[in-house]
Amino acid sequence: MVSWANPDGVDLHLNLGQAIRPGTRGARELLVNALRDAVRSGQLATGTMLPPSRSLAGDLGLARNTVSEAYADLVAEGWLASRQGAGTWVLNTRDVISPHRSRGTPGQPTHNLMPGSPNVAAFPRAGWLTSARRALTAAPTEALRVGDPRGRPELREALAEYLGRARGVRISPDNVVICAGTRNAVELQARAFSGRGPIAVEAYGLFIFREAIAAMGVQTTPIGFDEFGAKVDELDGSDAAAALLTPAHFFPHGVPLHPARRTAVIDWARRTGRYVLEDDYDGEFRYDRQPVGAVQGLDPQRVAYLGSASKSLSPVLRLGWMALPDDLVEPVIAAAGGQQLYVNAIDQLTMADFITSGQYDKHIRRMRNGYRKRRDALVRRLAEFNVTITGLSAGLHLLLLLPDDTEPEVLRRAGEAGIALSGLLGLRHPLAGADVPTSDGLVVNFGAPADHAFAPAVDALCSVLEASVRRRQA
Repeated sequence: MVSWANPDGVDLHLNLGQAIRPGTRGARELLVNALRDAVRSGQLATGTMLPPSRSLAGDLGLARNTVSEAYADLVAEGWLASRQGAGTWVLNTRDVISPHRSRGTPGQPTHNLMPGSPNVAAFPRAGWLTSARRALTAAPTEALRVGDPRGRPELREALAEYLGRARGVRISPDNVVICAGTRNAVELQARAFSGRGPIAVEAYGLFIFREAIAAMGVQTTPIGFDEFGAKVDELDGSDAAAALLTPAHFFPHGVPLHPARRTAVIDWARRTGRYVLEDDYDGEFRYDRQPVGAVQGLDPQRVAYLGSASKSLSPVLRLGWMALPDDLVEPVIAAAGGQQLYVNAIDQLTMADFITSGQYDKHIRRMRNGYRKRRDALVRRLAEFNVTITGLSAGLHLLLLLPDDTEPEVLRRAGEAGIALSGLLGLRHPLAGADVPTSDGLVVNFGAPADHAFAPAVDALCSVLEASVRRRQA
């Protein structure tokens, strides 16, 4: 299928290879491939602004969410960059497409420091394969049919035990619903809350979640933050039906929600009959002490807990879970179409065995030790520059606050050096008020590179900071 899109007067020719049906998972993959090929071939040159997702979706006859997800995939791969309010554009791809300039894998930047991925080179292949074989051998025939819309009971039981033990989540397997990662969980929650009011979100955060909520026809409203985390008192008097928070490790500033505010947000939910949506995206990775428990443990009937294997194993598994209050189970299942169509049963069975066999705990401990060493090494290297590192010793990223007006130059130089980085300014909610600080900064994912690539990535980052930050100071 060859298609011409003409958004806002700019012609864009895409070879989609075959006809695509709106609403299918194949539509997204075909669009990603077509856009990637267009960048790789030079058809879309560096700096080219792509059509807004709404415009391109209309021209191709696709759902806007499909186009938004395709853009997000290519941003994560390093082909595109995106900033709220500024659009989506093609990155400098010379280091990606020219074998004479780079040893990077086609489709990937030379140095990937973008948030969103763990060290997938450390994926526990042998253990996962063992679990897959064991799970398939023991699986009943009915496991290969579409079954319980909540997901396989083996995985829901394993998760209820693991989350209770490791994260302090109080949940029955009956209230666990399997989904295709945290973004999918956010989409389903937004669909379930449609018509009840907006969803409050932290004033800084991943725009893909804001877009996912908007794609379900639900508005978002920002709440501020400070050194104690989200200012949950701003929820009082609001018409928000729910609040989406990252209590264990506020993204991207890296601070935990203060205990008094954890209690306060539960009080708000109880008083008003509203809900807290707890995104526990990297809650297992705390390096200076034991991880703080989930807010869900304070009131399982007012908090919907969202987790996934994206940061612990790999985002390509598309494997996530929700621990839901009783009265949200049916609305979320209805939002999913009444069937378990998002995660295949074999991966669910494999994950269940991986958890119950103890391999998941073993993998988490190993990765926690490795990430701690990486973070310490990165902090030591960055000490020579005039940058402030915010947040606690946790997670897979750290935030570097830069001198004013230096972020665009740093990102430009990083792109030229083949470094995929996320800037801070693009993570600010477009409706955030003047009381929400606007700062230049970099969100550096120290977890993404393979072991052999970590030191070169840090060297490249320091070279960029030397050329942009230190030279400006001099």
